[in-house]
Amino acid sequence: MAVGEDTRALVVYGPGSDRYDFGLLHPLTPRRFGPGIGLLRAYGADRFLAPEPASDAELSRLHEPAYVEVVRRISADPDGPPERGIGPGDDPAFAGMHEAAATVAGGSLAGMRAILTGEAVHAFHPGGGLHHALAGRASGFCVYNDVALAVALARDAGHRVLYVDMDVHHGDGVQALFWNDPAVLTCSLHETGETLFPGTGRVEERGGPGAEGRAVNVPLQPGTGDASWLAALETVVPALAEAFRPTMLVTQHGCDSHLLDPLAHLRLTTAAYRRAAAVVDEVAHRWCERRWLATGGGGYDVYRVVPRAWALVWLAQAHREPPLETPLEWRARWEDEAVRWHQAPMPEVFLDASDLAGPESPAITAANARIVERAVAGFRARPG
Repeated sequence: MAVGEDTRALVVYGPGSDRYDFGLLHPLTPRRFGPGIGLLRAYGADRFLAPEPASDAELSRLHEPAYVEVVRRISADPDGPPERGIGPGDDPAFAGMHEAAATVAGGSLAGMRAILTGEAVHAFHPGGGLHHALAGRASGFCVYNDVALAVALARDAGHRVLYVDMDVHHGDGVQALFWNDPAVLTCSLHETGETLFPGTGRVEERGGPGAEGRAVNVPLQPGTGDASWLAALETVVPALAEAFRPTMLVTQHGCDSHLLDPLAHLRLTTAAYRRAAAVVDEVAHRWCERRWLATGGGGYDVYRVVPRAWALVWLAQAHREPPLETPLEWRARWEDEAVRWHQAPMPEVFLDASDLAGPESPAITAANARIVERAVAGFRARPG
């Protein structure tokens, strides 16, 4: 550790973070920042970096310039016709969309720059992780792919990048953007595309020519709980790191895999998120000289799940244990709003009870074990 090095985990958050807003009833709501950042501050987070919009040149590292122009045009005139995935549905147009989405992208780029320059070893961008956006199209609540842009920045700096995606939805955009790049390994643990958007992420998706084996997918069964999800993570991620020998770790911590999340069918608890953050932290310290950029992602139970999931990432980066209970003042501050949005009561304990989700069925456990075996075998069969 260098003399005078600031080892506090950096949180990328500021006034521009809540401008990415698809509307009052959209699942991906900026309401999550109030309770989420509030809980981080309650536990001692005090090193913040406000994001600034990424430039068109920075966005065009992965996104088609013509697509950026479309987003700009729609941003100025959101009442125009749908185009490039923006319109009624998952990605409704709104005034200022380009600036808001570019700020999300700029946040992940800023977090990565802080790591590359040595200003931080761990950085967390809770508003980032918009992993579905493609080179020329918005998708799945994602306009610009901030986390992929951060991966590209590290890749351009000469790093071998391991990207681990723990969102319940397949990290299809990041996978597609690095499909042919042997210096980037993308690993996604998600609910199978047979039952959930975006319908991709099969084990057989392994990377393009010259990068065979650089995409690793672990599509898990609906109803998966902590036991086999953690078994998959603990089997796959350390093995990939040992084989690939990354020098930079980038992670996406979508918490829409939680039992209480309204949009998917996995049954995880915050205990799984605690262990997952510890596993990837271990990878960062063993292989990447601690360099680790974490992002948020999905998560639509704004009061009961998202704040604790975000706090668990920050606590892992700060190398602190989670407390037994959430702060009484924090619960009181957000209880009325949680009731209004039908996501009450606010959680009193930090880690969910082990029996919250009930036991996982033996059939699901066995099916997931077979998937993990195929995923790891597929990677090992490819040249390193």
